[in-house]
Amino acid sequence: MLKLGLAAPEGVAGLRVLCLGAHADDIEIGAGGTLLRLLSEQRVAALCWVVFTSTPARILEAEASARAWLAAARGGLAESQVRVLTFQDGLLPQSVPAVKQVFEELKAFQPDLIFTHYRHDLHQDHRLLADLTWNTFRSHLVLEYEIPKYDGDLGNPECFVELPADVLDRKVELLLTHFPSQAGKHWFDAETFRALPRLRGMQAASAGRYAEAFYLRKLVL
Repeated sequence: MLKLGLAAPEGVAGLRVLCLGAHADDIEIGAGGTLLRLLSEQRVAALCWVVFTSTPARILEAEASARAWLAAARGGLAESQVRVLTFQDGLLPQSVPAVKQVFEELKAFQPDLIFTHYRHDLHQDHRLLADLTWNTFRSHLVLEYEIPKYDGDLGNPECFVELPADVLDRKVELLLTHFPSQAGKHWFDAETFRALPRLRGMQAASAGRYAEAFYLRKLVL
């Protein structure tokens, strides 16, 4: 298998990364390990982290978690921003004009790499953000992450990022630390957060046993 890497454009110090999540823990669950790698390996110059739905309690969780992830950047970032919006969970499709306006504003960030939801996710909020990502950013590298859940909508992704065991350990630790409001949910535990990376690591023949997977719809080599 040919392994490709993520490098910044020629003459640029690092990637400009846009992370989009419908809910407070989505980015971390779907792409948290990959982000920890990119940040710790100093591949990111600027990062914009956007969560679309929240409640007062979830705002605090989302902001604290994002700060913890950003702290993985050795030496810090030249530019970073965290936005936690207050659209209602489960009703994003009823707020399309306002959500689309947020996407229009995000064009100014000029990302190189975008993490967003899987376009065929069965959660309506997730699916809307994926659709608007492609509607807004048509000439960008977009990696669609996956969220394990009751709906059973996991697919067969094409792109894998290997995760060393210590990176997965850190991802799980941060998830369990920063989202206490989710602790009572039957799926929100370390076993879930390790199970999918182990399966994807097997598919990727990862030397470290673990990987995160993404749906990659367009890539120019």
